[in-house]
Amino acid sequence: MTSPLNALSFKALFDAAADAMLLVDDAGQVVEANVAALQLLGYSEATICGLTVESLMPDRFRGHHQQYRDAFFKTPEKRSMGNGRDLFALSSSGKELAVDIGLSPIKVQNQLYTLITFYAADKRREAEQALRVSEERLQLAKQAASLGVFDLDPKKLVFHCDERMLELWGGKPDKPMSYDEFIAAINPEDRAARQIEFNRCLDPSGHGKYNMEYRITNPNDGIERWISSVGKMHFRNGEAVRFVGVARDITEHKIVEKNLQEQRAETELFYKQQIASHTASAIAHDLNQPLTAISAYSEVALHALSNANNNPDLLKRALEGCVVQAQRAGTSLHELIAFLQEGELVTERFDLNHTVQEALNITKGDGYSAFQPILKLEQHIPAVQANRIQVQKVLVNLLRNAVEAMRAERVANSTITVTVKTHKDMSMGHVTIQDCGPGVSQELVKRIFEPFFTTKPTGIGMGLAISRALIEANGGQLWLDPNNKTGAQFHFTLPFAA
Repeated sequence: MTSPLNALSFKALFDAAADAMLLVDDAGQVVEANVAALQLLGYSEATICGLTVESLMPDRFRGHHQQYRDAFFKTPEKRSMGNGRDLFALSSSGKELAVDIGLSPIKVQNQLYTLITFYAADKRREAEQALRVSEERLQLAKQAASLGVFDLDPKKLVFHCDERMLELWGGKPDKPMSYDEFIAAINPEDRAARQIEFNRCLDPSGHGKYNMEYRITNPNDGIERWISSVGKMHFRNGEAVRFVGVARDITEHKIVEKNLQEQRAETELFYKQQIASHTASAIAHDLNQPLTAISAYSEVALHALSNANNNPDLLKRALEGCVVQAQRAGTSLHELIAFLQEGELVTERFDLNHTVQEALNITKGDGYSAFQPILKLEQHIPAVQANRIQVQKVLVNLLRNAVEAMRAERVANSTITVTVKTHKDMSMGHVTIQDCGPGVSQELVKRIFEPFFTTKPTGIGMGLAISRALIEANGGQLWLDPNNKTGAQFHFTLPFAA
């Protein structure tokens, strides 16, 4: 079968080329010009053929061109012309056109020709200028934000970074920093959490985004700094091939944040103490009279029982009085609780996964950031119907309890696993919060949700009781897994929206 290329003439291929081309003989005369060249230079085929190439360039370039042409024909090879200098072609009207020029030798029947290709230099220069401007802007933004840039081969662990990263990590400007040196500067307490986040980025089924805060110690000055690092893992054929990111010193921000957290904690503690004081006063006021009456009736009953000639009617009236006053005390307590919970419950549809993320951000922002969250969120879970703010408060309370439990035991590499899934049996949203702390002893399991019961030195024992009441008010249940072997594991459910 004959190739279709055999039916195409050189002239047809020559004219089909998008770039302007001239075919020049060894005397420097134009023997062929394609359509693109005629349009670029403004000649007809009849007027351009026979012209020397020197006549197609400005006068200032003609003097030395002959020796360049002779040198090219002595050692003909494909190359560009000009060695980086700005070149110009001259149109038939005398207008100078900025061009880049490529030279390719062609030999036909022992005759050597040169194929000259013109490329418009304006677009190249515009692209180079745009690139320079973009690089300058990027450099200015990098300097303004004091960003360090790094590039890591996740397979070979080959690490590259800029001068700002070397400055933060205490590296030497004339010596590349290794990956081991990069890791060695990170606080040992933060390495496991950082590795968990890095391993998550290596999963090709994820989005590859990396966001982490950790502490480093510069070996030169011994100063500890907080670093915020964001990055992106790149994949090829399902395999991680490149990890690129930036690092920023946020030490000053952390100091300000810590001061604000301490102030908020003091204010919150004072507020809780005031609430506890007012609640206790209200309970004492409403229960004082019935409790006093119960005490009096009990004394009468004891007196009647200790009297040899006891009066059954007197004993009966005393015991009946105890029952009535006890019921009165219970009614007063329920009325007080109802008053404290006064107001209509306003519910809405919301994404449980998003609310978990919000609660994590609030918890970390309140000074409870010494843990690594592990999220197991069911994708496309149906929306739940509840009061979003109340659910958020419950989540924050459970997360803070978990952090405090691990902090009290000085647990290294603290993690909290938050699972959101569909509870198949109940057809409800199911949230599980699992820490890696000491857990809850069997003695405490029975009392953990009792009002005013607490194991914290500064606690008032209302957090879990209120959390359970809020979840139940929203149509769900809150409970502790009594048989969990590692850490404490709390669960709660919420109804799906109709």
